[in-house]
Amino acid sequence: MKIPLAWHQLFHERMRLLAAIAGIAFADVLIFMQLGFKNALFDSAVRVPESLQGDLFILSTQTDTFVNPTPFASRRLYQAMGNKAVSEGTSLYIDINRWKNPETKASRQIYIMGFNPVSNPINLPGVEENLDLIKRPDVFLFDRDSREEFGPVPALLAADGPVFTEVGNRRIQVQGLFTLGSSFGADGTLITSDLNFFRLFPSRDRSSIDVGILQLKPGQDPEVVAEQIRRELTGGDVQVFTKEKLVQYELNYWQTRTTIGFVFGLGTAMGFIVGTVIVYQILYTDVSDHLPEYATLKAIGYGDRYLLGVVFQEALLLAVIGFLPSFGLGVLLYTNTARATGLPLIMTTARALTVLIMTIAMCCISGAIAVGRLRAADPADIF
Repeated sequence: MKIPLAWHQLFHERMRLLAAIAGIAFADVLIFMQLGFKNALFDSAVRVPESLQGDLFILSTQTDTFVNPTPFASRRLYQAMGNKAVSEGTSLYIDINRWKNPETKASRQIYIMGFNPVSNPINLPGVEENLDLIKRPDVFLFDRDSREEFGPVPALLAADGPVFTEVGNRRIQVQGLFTLGSSFGADGTLITSDLNFFRLFPSRDRSSIDVGILQLKPGQDPEVVAEQIRRELTGGDVQVFTKEKLVQYELNYWQTRTTIGFVFGLGTAMGFIVGTVIVYQILYTDVSDHLPEYATLKAIGYGDRYLLGVVFQEALLLAVIGFLPSFGLGVLLYTNTARATGLPLIMTTARALTVLIMTIAMCCISGAIAVGRLRAADPADIF
């Protein structure tokens, strides 16, 4: 009898129920978006380090993030290549320059990576098959998932062939595409050869690199070799990472050294608080309006435990009913936002379960607070 009573209590006042569902859905959508943006930030931030092909990676100790790396002397890479466990070493160059939209001529910053095409260090769709293109002077590959503000480069390339534009006041041409995606640090990306890279940055010291990538011989333990190289590269100007620790290093920067993660975490907490307050108001009003009925139930022998159970069942029903529309709206918003921004906003099962658990928690907390009013239900109120 408990579940039907709670059900009838909720559906007795349809407008109040709709208001409760709308309030919970609003809070859940807010939580969905905050969690979605937070995870999209972290997922997009590690796309570049995750795409690198290598066993060990060398960065300057002054490098905080791949968005803005600090160069270090290339001799450090050559010293590391002297380790007997290393089979090959590759240099990666990273910088930012001004891109001119080929249609509107508006300019904006674009992320640029360069390397020797003989040894490709980047594992992204479209890079390996287009290596011969970037060996040509002033030829670049363009990220097809860059933001729309860079212009309809993929469409122009498909319709008319090479796309001519300017980067850093130098005329270049885009002859191929690859797939990476935008992030909070870079809205668009170009890939080219090391020679073309330095044509865009003539003032850069060619004896300095941004990332050193090492391939190990078969059977070597990356952790062991990394420790050996750290001892060999004295001076404190570089740091050595395995692939897993490199990704974690980049992730830690965005999690702990920027305010973005905190802001999205605060937004999630605010959504939880808003939902809790809304559900509390609904349950408190419901209990207050039906206080004589609860008193009657007490008079005929139902104890406080039963009545408290009814309130908590209402809270759980509200949580489930309010979650369903928010989930559908969240999926729709994720899809449209990902299409507009290029960020990896994807509704995952884990995230949906997290929000559902948070919804149940906020409804139960609201119910626990609202039952204080129920203690005032005195059988004498029926007379």
